[in-house]
Order: sequence, then structure tokens, then C-alpha cells
Amino acid sequence: MRVAIVATAIIMAGYLIAAITLNLLVSQRLTSQVDARLSSALAAAALPPPSYFGAKSPISDADIDIDDVPTFTWRVTNTGVATPLSTLSPKLPHHRWTAGSTSMNLGGTSFQLKAARWGSGWLVAGETRAQIERANSALRGPEFLFGAVLMIVAFIGSLIIGLRASAPLELIHRRQVAFTADASHELRTPLSVIEAEVDLALSRPRSEQEYRRVLERISGEGLRLRHVVGELLWLARVDDEQAAGSSGKETDVVVATRNCADRFQSVALARGVDLRVELDDSEPALIRADPEWIDRLVGVLVDNACKFAGRGGEALVRVRHGGGRVVLEVEDDGPGIPDSERALVFDRFHRSTDELGGTGLGLAIADSVVRASNGTWSLGNAPSGGAHFAVSWKKAVPRRTEVPRHPPIGSELHSPPV
Repeated sequence: MRVAIVATAIIMAGYLIAAITLNLLVSQRLTSQVDARLSSALAAAALPPPSYFGAKSPISDADIDIDDVPTFTWRVTNTGVATPLSTLSPKLPHHRWTAGSTSMNLGGTSFQLKAARWGSGWLVAGETRAQIERANSALRGPEFLFGAVLMIVAFIGSLIIGLRASAPLELIHRRQVAFTADASHELRTPLSVIEAEVDLALSRPRSEQEYRRVLERISGEGLRLRHVVGELLWLARVDDEQAAGSSGKETDVVVATRNCADRFQSVALARGVDLRVELDDSEPALIRADPEWIDRLVGVLVDNACKFAGRGGEALVRVRHGGGRVVLEVEDDGPGIPDSERALVFDRFHRSTDELGGTGLGLAIADSVVRASNGTWSLGNAPSGGAHFAVSWKKAVPRRTEVPRHPPIGSELHSPPV
């Protein structure tokens, strides 16, 4: 609303300036035309009789409207006595005349007058300003109407634009507030545990075994705290690099997925999960992305699949490409993603359950990587009923490498010894 009011005020101020400028230009132009006619009338009045004095007006008294008479002329003596030289000329009051133009009210009508020396007296020509006033009045009506319409349209348009522009900013603001609150909670919890453990340990003497257990709990909370901070720093780094633009590096998604899946085989085995890998390595699956980003993305998705598959479950990692796209798919046979949770799975610190632990930053990191690498998400349910995550990228064209030129014959004679 404030943006709409300010924008409307600025637009109306500009319109008011434009309208005033237009009116002044029209008034100035009409005044210049009146002044030119007055100069012509003075030049004609200065001619000797019978060219002007005593000449009959071609317009009869009955047909004359004072507002439509082009020009009136007077001859003024040095004593101030004015003699009209035109038909129906209004009475000219005593005035100290000077060469040039002036405005005066004659008989209730505004006139523009111009005087010039004539012998020992003056010749005065005048014309009513009715045409100028009519022109200004004719402009004010449409200007006022157009201004009212413009104000309404400007306010409504600015309000709509402001609402649409502020909606994403408001959403970002709410997410920042929620993120700050969640981050504070995640960081405060291990700190509170550490503080409580230290206070209890110092409250009374304890055995060596009790102190060891306290230090182990403090160490565990410290590791958790370090993990949260590390995840936040990694997110901040990815966001900064995304804002700065693509690094221009190329990554083979098949190679990155194979290496990551090999590392997670031991994790899957420890959790009792059967981790299967299906990779289409018929040709390089290159995309424009940092290899570290893709490794982190695959790691997050595989770790997430192994967690939710549970003991005795299965997780599948697949990479396929075709049609100029490279697709990474990870699915499990766990409980799947409820429809109500799909809009929230990438929010930072969001956890669908607290039973499996974690910081709630894994999928937020994955989402930052996908956005930074210009990928697109596809979320759904696997045939087994579990979660299905798919990321698609535009396939990158391999860069050409320059073929080294053969050295000139005989140059090997001057090469340094190996």
C-alpha cells in the first residue's frame, strides 16, 4: 500500500507538472499572438489620416461582441485624455503609460494592452484575454478528468505490481525468520547440553568413569554442533557461488555417482540396506557443474534413501541420459513422501520425522546444488511405494582439446635431457 501511494504521488506530481507546463505554453503562445496583433494595430494607428483615423468599422454596432472584437485602439494625450479610435471601445482609465505590454481590467473584462509613443501622447491598443481564458478553461476540464482517471489507474496498477513484487520478498522474509529461529534452535540445543553437562560435572566430585561419560557426551554434542556449522557454511558457499555464476567446470554424472555409491556401500551394509546401482556408461554423461557439488548431491540422496529404506530395505541409484538430458534418480522402498510434505522437503531444518536424526539440512543442500547447476527436480513415489527423487540437467557438449602440433624436424636435438 505504501509503495502504491508513493508511486501514485510521484506519477500525479509528474502529471501536474506536465499539465501546468502545457497550460503555460498554450497561454504564452496565445499571449504572443495577441501581442503581435496589438503591434500591428499600433503600426496601423500610427499612419496618417485617412488611412486610419476616421475610417468606418466594417462591423456594425449591433453585431459586435466585445470578446470577439480583434483589437481596440485609443489615442491618449499627454494630459491623459483617451480618445477611442475603434467601435465600442471600452473606457480607458487614466494610467501612466510606458512602452510595452500590460494587463488591465476594463469594464469588468480583462484586457491585454500595449502602448507606443505617438507625438507628445500615446497610442494604445488592447485586446480582451477572453480567448486565452477560454482556451485555459477548455484544457482544465479534460486535464482534471484525465488526471482523476490516471490517479485511479496508477494507484490500482501500482498496488497490483507492489503486491506481486512483494510476495516473493515476503516469502523470503518469512523463510529467513523461520531459518534464523531453526538455526538458533539447532545450535542452542547442543550448547545447552554441553553447558548442563559441565555444570553437573562441577556440582560435586565424581568418579573417573562418570567424568569419562560426561566428556563423551560433550564430545558427541560438539561433533553435532560442528556438523551443523559445517552444513551451514557449505550452504552459504554454494549460494555465493551460485550468485557469482557457474564455475564452468564439467562433471561426468556417471563417474561421480559410481564413486559416491561405492563409498556408501559400507554404510548401506551397516544399515542392512541393499544398495543397487544402474549406470548408463555407454557415453559420457557430462553436465556443467562442479564435481564436488554433484558428489555432495548424490551423497545426500543416497544417505537419505538408506535411512528411510530401513533394515532389510532396498535403495536404487540410477543414471540415464538421452535426448540431450542427463537424469539422476534415487529411490527407496520406505514410507515415501506424503503430499503435504512435498512442498517442505527442501526447507532448511525441516525434518519429516525425528526418529532418524539428522539436522534437516541434507535436502536443502541438495536443492542448492540442483539450483546452482541449473537442474530441475522431480519428486514422486517409487513403484515400491517409497520416495523417488529425480534430477535432470541439460547435457553438456564436451569441450574440444587442442591437438599438439608436431615439433619441427631436428628440434628434438635441442630438447633438454629427461
